[in-house]
Amino acid sequence: MTTRPKPAEPASPALLRHLRERSRRRENRAADQITRFAGSMKFVYIHVIWFTLWIGLGVEDYPFGLLTMIVSLEAIFLSTFVMISQNRADEKRHVIADEAWRTVQEEERQNEKLLRLSSEILDLTKKLHAGRSSGT
Repeated sequence: MTTRPKPAEPASPALLRHLRERSRRRENRAADQITRFAGSMKFVYIHVIWFTLWIGLGVEDYPFGLLTMIVSLEAIFLSTFVMISQNRADEKRHVIADEAWRTVQEEERQNEKLLRLSSEILDLTKKLHAGRSSGT
């Protein structure tokens, strides 16, 4: 018996916060589960079996109006879930970009501080060498 691997936890603390906030709402959890299932091979296999049985058992005569209507409604809902999934991915990209921007700004502040400190050390070193040179 094989077990399905758990989705990896996001490495970014910002993404982890975003995931926790998103999972607080029931409709977000439901949309995530539906999207996950609809994007699986299990979903494809179920539909292949369903269509084969529907047509093979003669549930409905050709041109399969009821089947067409059911599949069309399913397509409408699935396309909505695809858009929800794309919006979720876009939100994640924004979270990552915002976090990256904050990191860049913090690194820039640290670099400026290091440059100031280096400049002060250089000035002090020059004064120290100038004091030794004039003292001899």
